[in-house]
Amino acid sequence: MDRFDEINAFTAVADARSFTQGARRLGVSSAQVSKLVARLENRLGARLLNRTTRDVSLTDTGRAYLERARNLVEEFDALEGSVRDQTGPRGLLRVSAPVSFGANQLTPALLDFAAAYPEVSLDVSVTDRMVNLVEEGFDVAVRIGNLPDSSVIARKLAPVRLITCASPAYLQAAGAPQTPVDLAQHEAILDNNMHDPSIWTYDEAGERQEVRVHGRLKFGGADACVAAARRGLGITATPAFAAADDLRAGRLIPLLCAYEPQLIHVHAVYPHARHLAAKVRVFVDFLAERFAGEPEWHLGWGERERAPLSA
Repeated sequence: MDRFDEINAFTAVADARSFTQGARRLGVSSAQVSKLVARLENRLGARLLNRTTRDVSLTDTGRAYLERARNLVEEFDALEGSVRDQTGPRGLLRVSAPVSFGANQLTPALLDFAAAYPEVSLDVSVTDRMVNLVEEGFDVAVRIGNLPDSSVIARKLAPVRLITCASPAYLQAAGAPQTPVDLAQHEAILDNNMHDPSIWTYDEAGERQEVRVHGRLKFGGADACVAAARRGLGITATPAFAAADDLRAGRLIPLLCAYEPQLIHVHAVYPHARHLAAKVRVFVDFLAERFAGEPEWHLGWGERERAPLSA
């Protein structure tokens, strides 16, 4: 078991490229992890990791050792997990979620999950940064939009409409755009979380249309953009879940609905593993059931006629 602890510490540090992050994944101190890795290197008579004040990297020997070591750790985790799962989901579940969706939609679901599964502890990180699940030790991440990372498994949870909207006061003063190209004459409120904040995408007769917009306000998140639009400071394009309450209350008006771009989706993503822990499986199933069907953020604000959306 001492040898396994050494191997487990080494793989955690190697994957995280950090003794601190590796220790956090294992729930132990950095000093303990450092001691275990040093003991492993001494026993093998080989240096596995290069250490600097800024980074940790693998030596050639360490890279070869890591491949076999990771298989051993995964096999051991699968063995223990198969036994633990017989008693139901339990243990620490680390979740990453984007800020706006976390605040507007996910938190109530997390609280209900915590009540339903008292043996599972939740550690939730809310950030718009694209976390590395393996290196940073997350079990599940909730992500919205395209998923370029093929190293994870993704399950669709719900569709999201991208809504262009503005306040009644702004529209009374500046008029409403009738087509996407009219946006060039308006003050746009830009979300820096978008791939290119100054390019808004629409769909015209089945063809993708890109429009360059301009504005003096840029924010790193949908909630701030919606708040600025609510104050009458311009037009914003935002996921429907961020603006739904204001749309229902009439504080924001949906625009250019006939040109609405293709749906994006909310996903639950998790790393590949030979044995999927029960806590991860029930959590993903819980979210899939929670957000099944037409999302509530699409309802109740006079949306245009359309067939029910498929998740």
